[in-house]
Amino acid sequence: MKDRRTLAWVVALAMAAALTQLLVWWLKPPPKPVAMVGPPRASYELDNFTMRAFGQDGKLAFTMSAPHLARREGNDSLYINAPHYLLFSKNGAAWQGTSQYAWISADNNVVKLIGKVDMLRPPAGKISEAEIHTADATVWTQDKRMATAAPSVIQEPGSILRGTGMKADFDTRTLELLADVHATLTPRTH
Repeated sequence: MKDRRTLAWVVALAMAAALTQLLVWWLKPPPKPVAMVGPPRASYELDNFTMRAFGQDGKLAFTMSAPHLARREGNDSLYINAPHYLLFSKNGAAWQGTSQYAWISADNNVVKLIGKVDMLRPPAGKISEAEIHTADATVWTQDKRMATAAPSVIQEPGSILRGTGMKADFDTRTLELLADVHATLTPRTH
């Protein structure tokens, strides 16, 4: 008799558990659809590419060409090996440059030039040629500015300036060394 009661309880509990599980499945709200805004973006890689990036004002902010570009899934920023680039001021004057690597933000407003950075401003009218040699610089393409905390060298005809840290404003053609500045000036010949 005792075995029958135990068996009855076990069967009743099993039926109650099954009924409870069925009620949970039945009363559970349907899954929400996946919210998707725009087409999905995949990761990709490009070899031997040239890119033209425009600012919010619709003007060309910079161009870049390199042997390799990678964009990782879920991240809209770009990772570039051995880039050659042109950074433009508002009046259209350009700095030509190279670096070991570059990172570009998703909105093209920030470009990080990673490793050794060499830049050249060709002469234009009354503006003389200038060179910048530094490392690990950040460029804000909308504001036309650049900064680095690394040792930097600025060369112009008749002068070589060395220092630690540098700021540049491409529109005003201002280059500023921040600390430990040393200058070598050569006399001009007429």
